[in-house]
Amino acid sequence: MRESVQAEVMMSFLVSEELSFRIPVELGYETCDPYAVRLTFHLPGDAPVTWAFGRELLIDGVGRPCGDGDVHIAPTDPETLGEVLIRLQVGGDQAVFRSSAPPLVAFLDRTDKLVPLGQEGALADFDAHLDEALDRILAEEQSAG
Repeated sequence: MRESVQAEVMMSFLVSEELSFRIPVELGYETCDPYAVRLTFHLPGDAPVTWAFGRELLIDGVGRPCGDGDVHIAPTDPETLGEVLIRLQVGGDQAVFRSSAPPLVAFLDRTDKLVPLGQEGALADFDAHLDEALDRILAEEQSAG
């Protein structure tokens, strides 16, 4: 059975130190991909952009700086549950978003009620969905390249 958790939060897109603007971001989690969360950014004038990364990375990033490669998440102040910075990078380009931490924590709490952290592998159809997702990713890469 496919279940999901959805939420929408407003985040600040930090264009530069002097310029930022608020955008809606959809948060999504589905039991068919229990290790990942999806963030869909709605930037003005552009098609929505979706990033998928580990749910555990978002959980950890709310409380401490973490992430390797293309996704880095860190609290602005590790001593308080205030704001979180999410940095996404593709090649030399990067985008930085700032979010209030409580809506992220509320979303993550709802995902944990659906699939407790550490119990992701117990979902019976996960391996089949993983194989389908990997096949789709490989097909997309081959058609793009």
